[in-house]
Parts: sequence; structure tokens; C-alpha cells
Amino acid sequence: MSAGALWAGRGGEEDARRQGEDRAPAAGVSPPTGPAAVARKRVRIVRRRMPARPRALVVDTLAALAGLGLGITLALGVSAESAGSLGAAGGIATALGRIAGLSAAYAMVVVVVLVARCGPLERAVGQDRLVRWHRKLGPWPLYLLVAHGVLITVGYAQAAHDGLLHQFGQLLWTYPGILAATVGFVALIAAGVTSYRLARRRLAYETWWSVHLYTYLALFLSFSHQVDTGASFVGHPWAKTWWTALWVGTLVLVVACRILLPVSRSLAHRLTVEAVEREGPDTFSVLLKGRRLHKLPVAGGQFLQWRFLRRGLWWQAHPYSLSAAPRHNRLRITVKDLGDHSAALARLRPGTRVAIEGPYGAFTADARRGDRVLLAGAGVGITPVRALLEELPRTADVVVLLRGSRREDLVLRDEIAELVAARGGRLRELVGPRERVRLDAAALSALAPGLADRDVYVCGPDGFTAAFVAAVRAAGVPAARIHHESFAL
Repeated sequence: MSAGALWAGRGGEEDARRQGEDRAPAAGVSPPTGPAAVARKRVRIVRRRMPARPRALVVDTLAALAGLGLGITLALGVSAESAGSLGAAGGIATALGRIAGLSAAYAMVVVVVLVARCGPLERAVGQDRLVRWHRKLGPWPLYLLVAHGVLITVGYAQAAHDGLLHQFGQLLWTYPGILAATVGFVALIAAGVTSYRLARRRLAYETWWSVHLYTYLALFLSFSHQVDTGASFVGHPWAKTWWTALWVGTLVLVVACRILLPVSRSLAHRLTVEAVEREGPDTFSVLLKGRRLHKLPVAGGQFLQWRFLRRGLWWQAHPYSLSAAPRHNRLRITVKDLGDHSAALARLRPGTRVAIEGPYGAFTADARRGDRVLLAGAGVGITPVRALLEELPRTADVVVLLRGSRREDLVLRDEIAELVAARGGRLRELVGPRERVRLDAAALSALAPGLADRDVYVCGPDGFTAAFVAAVRAAGVPAARIHHESFAL
């Protein structure tokens, strides 16, 4: 039996159990009567727990707190200086170096918080946008750390009437914490270099992920260096308390969101692989079963980090979107063979245990502003579109657009066609090379009548998503009604 058949076939059986449908009595046996029988006939509806709705207030509050924290951090640097210290040889360079160091450390905290996968923040902003902010802000701690090192070296060299190289050696080998901080800086450089698009394309996901773990080592080394030797903290207990609370709070947030919550959910739901079925030449579905999945706050369109507890796979987690709305203690993902990890999933055996982290993503039905919707997916980005389609209200006016170089690239096309037909929607298929398939505003307006009044959901490779978003913006769709996720490292 295929994964799709399992997905559909288990529905009626479990619906009967969950909703308390009566079974016909055996021949010659009178149906039971009385209060007990009436109680047994009552319909028992198990409601799915849905993700919390995005709240703009969360973003505004956290932005205000981030600005306040930056102000306090800068104030710490300024208050540590005096007219005498600024007027001394190298005083200005040293003061600017200290402020740059504090600013770099604070920026590192913000960068980590953006990808800590804190539930309320992630739901309010969306994982895509948080990662985009993380990438834009990420280089700034490095720039500020370089400025910190250069300015401090210049300032100390001027004060000691010494050469820059000699003074740098003195700082490195004789000042406490400087060598450790330098090691942390090198770790940050490694993480930063591997984050550039060209490097990410050449690295395996596992290598990129492993290198980024050194960011936490760099944070620890930076913290110990600052509180032990920083002029803003030595002899200033309140400043040290504030800085310690900031960093400990960040650590608690990361541990709670990235370790404790995933472990507790994995233990509670006990997911295992039920079946693996090929969907096309290089795509396949993994059907998973678990317990009490109605309590997992996940919606169609979201993704989770999946860790398959099998030799060779247990140590790495990869993001995959649901390819169908959660149903009857079952989840399904559909994966395209893009590398060693995804290829290995095709060989999973039933019963393999699975740990999860998430769910994540704001690519959900509750993000829309109205009931006229355009769903667009390309390649494996079609899978969350298929899941999202199930979650839209039956009254929604839906147009679904699928894009692929070949017809075989239209993942789960037949399932989507059935869902669209059942709700009286419209399915558009754009198949062929890029140069032959138009994705401009005029073409999309013709494919989706009333485009400017629709909520647009688009998911696929970065190039497709960027072109599609630009086209619908040109067609008059407001930015607030465009919801997108990309599939990129």
C-alpha cells in the first residue's frame, strides 16, 4: 500500500473511533438502552491544537527592548570614560575600541536571539524573515570586533609609545583573556565566511551546521573576556549584573527553545516511520505515526526540524515541510533527493524513531487577510502548498499555480488536483524551461483573476520566489498580503 493510500485509508477507520459512530448490533441482539447507552453514543470530537496566531505586539515589544538594551550597552561604554582618560595618549582610540567591543558583543546576542526559534517571535515574524535579518545583521559583529581589536591596539601602542605589532603581541600573550577572545574571533570568522551564499552552496548542510556551533564557543569566550577585564565592568557591580543577566537570559532562551522543548515534544509524541513511498523519479513521501499529535501545535504550511534516530542520521536535523495537514496521529513529509541526507531517507525502515524540533513558519492559513487566495509552488516548494490548501476554509476562492521544468517536477500534482476540484478552485500548471514560461505581472494577472485583491502564498527556490514576489507586487498586490518561504541553505 502506498504512503498516499495509507494517508487516505486510515482516515475513515480513525474517524469512526474518534467520533463515536455506532456499529450495527449482532443479529438477534437488541441494541442497548438507558443512560449508559446514550453516553456511549455521544460524539467525541478531538480538536487539533493550532499554532498561536501571529501578534504584531510581540515584534514591537521586542524591538523596543532591543533598542533599550543597545542604549544601556552604549551608556556602559561611555560612562567608563572620563575627561582625563580621553585626554591621555591613545585615550580616544582606546575608548572607541571599548565601545566597539561592547557593541559587537550586544550585536552577537541579538543575532543569536533571531535564530533561537523562540515560539512567539517566530510566529509573529516568520522564520524566513528572521533568517534574513540574521544574515543582514550577522556581519556587523565581525566588523565591530575588527574595529575593537585595531582601535585597542592603536590606543595601547600610543599610550606605551610602542609599535603596533609589538603591542599586539603584548596584548595577545600577557593580558588575561585576550588569547581566548582571539580564538573566539577566529571561530566567528569561520561561521561568517561559511554563511556567504557562494560558500553555502559548496558546503554540505552538515558541515555548515557544525561550523556554526562554534559561534556559541565564541560567545562564551567573549563574555568571560569582557566581564573579567572590561573597564565598564571592573569595579562596577551593577554593570556586571546587567551584562551577566543579558547573556544568561540568552543562554536560557536558546537552551529552552532549541533543546528542552524539542526533547519534551519528541518524548511526548513518540514519532516513528510508518512507510516510505516513492512519488516520482526523485521524490518520495515519509509517513510518520505518533501519539497525541492533536496536541502538537502545527498547521499545514509549517515545517519541522527532523532527526531520524538511525545510524548515520541521528546526529543531524534537517528542515522539511509537512506535505499534508496533520491527520489522525499521523504526519507526512515529501522529500526531494538533493543530497546524502535526503537520499538516505528513502531507505528508512518502518519503526525508525524520529525526534522533532518545531513546528516553525508563518506560512499558514491564518496569515491571510481575506478569502481570495493564490497559492504558488515550485519544485519541492509545492509540498507546503499542498498542506496549506487543506487548511483554507471551504468558502475560499483558491487558485493554485504549480511550476516545474518537467511535468514530473510537479510534486503531488494529482493530490492537489483532487483537492482543488473538490473545492471548485482553479489549478494552473506552468511547465517548461525558464525562458519559455512567463512570470510577469500580466501573465500572473491572467492566470489568477483579481490578483491584486488576493493573498499570495509562494514557496520554492530563491530565484523563483524573488521573481514571483516582484511580479505580484508589480500587479498591485500589497506587501502585507504576500506570504513566502524559500528552500535554501
